[in-house]
Amino acid sequence: MTELKLEFELENAELPIDYDKVILSFMKAAIENFSPDLFDRLYNKRESVIKTYCWTCYLPHAQFTSDTIKLGANKFMLTFSDIDMGELLIFFNAFSLMKHKIFHMNRNSMKLLSVKTRKLQTIKETELIVKMQSSLIARKHNSDDNTDVYYTFDEPEFSDIVKENLKIFLQRINIECDTSDFSIVPLKGKKVVTRIMGQFVDGNIGIYKITGNLRLLEILYAAGIGTRRSAGHGKFEIIF
Repeated sequence: MTELKLEFELENAELPIDYDKVILSFMKAAIENFSPDLFDRLYNKRESVIKTYCWTCYLPHAQFTSDTIKLGANKFMLTFSDIDMGELLIFFNAFSLMKHKIFHMNRNSMKLLSVKTRKLQTIKETELIVKMQSSLIARKHNSDDNTDVYYTFDEPEFSDIVKENLKIFLQRINIECDTSDFSIVPLKGKKVVTRIMGQFVDGNIGIYKITGNLRLLEILYAAGIGTRRSAGHGKFEIIF
């Protein structure tokens, strides 16, 4: 498995507080330019499409204000992975065509400097110790009234909700994989309040123990864990 590493340069060393919208706009522009067919499949407004990718940003020395994120440098990194290797290749080519082009945002702009590939670790054990690179969002959705409840690591329902989110994800992308032995245990969890498309919700960072069969863990490693993964959440690194 492979992930992509993108390095961006900013005109001004800051990002809007809802920078997830900026990243999504950049991804959409890249895919629409390179592969209109994939753009229509992923981002058409006729139906909600579950994505098989996830991403996270490294923001150096970030300081958060009410509407901006001040950075300690005018560069930041984006890490992107996808369980669909064909789709990952399309994203790689699409991103590559965006290199050195100015991408405008409100009162600022950014430019993609490089796109590199990095081989992910081979998973050989059914138990992993992972560190969240972006917040894990555990969500229970009520379809009757279209409301959401978000859970944190210290709540008793947390593990079951994450497992249910995983089952729904696999079902929606038509992948059969046994989840009976899946579990997630917080080892050093931390609650954070994160912003998703303008809405503040509870999220979880820190260190966790994840258990499951090898195929399931490979899927999670590339696609992320929890919900809102394609909006910059749920990506982790293996530390043991």
